[in-house]
Amino acid sequence: METTIEPDNTACPCCAGPMHRIGEDVAEALDVIPAIVRVLRTVRPKYACRCCAGTVVQAAAKPRVVDGGMATTALVAHVVVAKFAWHLPLYRQAQMFAGQGIVLDRSTLVFWVRRAAWWLRPLYDRLLLYIRSQQRVYCDETPLPRLDPGRGRTKVCQLWAQAVDDRPWQGPAMPAVGYVYAEGRDTAAVQEQLAGFDGILQVDGYAAYKALVRRRKRAGIRLVFCLAHARRKFVAVFKTTKSDVARDVIARIGAVYAIEERIRGTAADTRRLVRQAETRPIMAALRARLMEVRSEISGQSSLAKAIAYTLGHWDGLVAFLDDGRIDVDTNAVERTMRPIGVSRKNALFAGSAAGGRDWAILASLINSAKLMGLDPFTYLADALERIVSGAVKVNDLDRLLPWAWKAERDTALAVEVRAA
Repeated sequence: METTIEPDNTACPCCAGPMHRIGEDVAEALDVIPAIVRVLRTVRPKYACRCCAGTVVQAAAKPRVVDGGMATTALVAHVVVAKFAWHLPLYRQAQMFAGQGIVLDRSTLVFWVRRAAWWLRPLYDRLLLYIRSQQRVYCDETPLPRLDPGRGRTKVCQLWAQAVDDRPWQGPAMPAVGYVYAEGRDTAAVQEQLAGFDGILQVDGYAAYKALVRRRKRAGIRLVFCLAHARRKFVAVFKTTKSDVARDVIARIGAVYAIEERIRGTAADTRRLVRQAETRPIMAALRARLMEVRSEISGQSSLAKAIAYTLGHWDGLVAFLDDGRIDVDTNAVERTMRPIGVSRKNALFAGSAAGGRDWAILASLINSAKLMGLDPFTYLADALERIVSGAVKVNDLDRLLPWAWKAERDTALAVEVRAA
């Protein structure tokens, strides 16, 4: 939008003749138009033959996310994205609608969210299937309290995250994250959600993962650990004791990360060769130092426990030295946990187990879209509309996975540009 401000008088103050435009100064300022909620009125005329009985013709009503409901697909997507991408609890959204003179009960918004999750469940299943088909998967979990009627308090359940991201080594997998709701975090929960996965599983040191591998000896899961978790233990020791040993370990691991930063985004073979030449000697010296110190200190000290953790997970911690596909840590999946933490802080809890599953479905698609650099509203509104309308059939849902959707959109935009 452009506004031109003309002088009050363009007559020359000397001769009173007309002045001529010789240039301009332009200033730009950001402006905002608050979200506008409007009513879309759809009319479906009825036609009948005056000569024949029972011959009424009328166009079919378009399907909606909520059958017979007042919300368009765009409005439902707006509510869902506001909750799971921008962390606005539904009660706050109800207050914001009320500020525009629109009374929407929180229970109505809950129902809209649940219907969106119902429609998107098959697409979510395809996302999980894609993730579990990759050669390397990160896994982590975070608490998700949910209401537990009759107990007088919430029950602590879990959202497990399964993530893939091959960008650090130019691999083929698109970045994606799938969350899975579970009542607990024991080995059975891990085994259920990772059913069918064979490959490299990169995790923290939680014991349930080791138990899973022991139970599924033939499954071909290779367990890889996170150097950042080991480092944090020495950071905690240094903060409380100022230990010179802890300081030395932190510095050695810092040297490893400096190498990783330099080779990030290069091919897997390049990463492997650099690591073997430069990182392997650092890790070998670190292990020798830890074993030396372990024999000299009390086994009950915090430093001894940090050393025991590191040496106890050593094979998984150094697996990245021989495989350029493996990252040095699980930071990729931990980053996908941060949005969950913010939403949890604002919403406090899930209302039910079904609500927890809906949370997993919608957060998975939204955060995977964000990993692809997509606007979550544009993506979700379009994917939801195409599913609800039947434009994309169940057997063709892979077209709506974030990376495929992005490729299709980019191709369409390129065609438009060429046509223009």
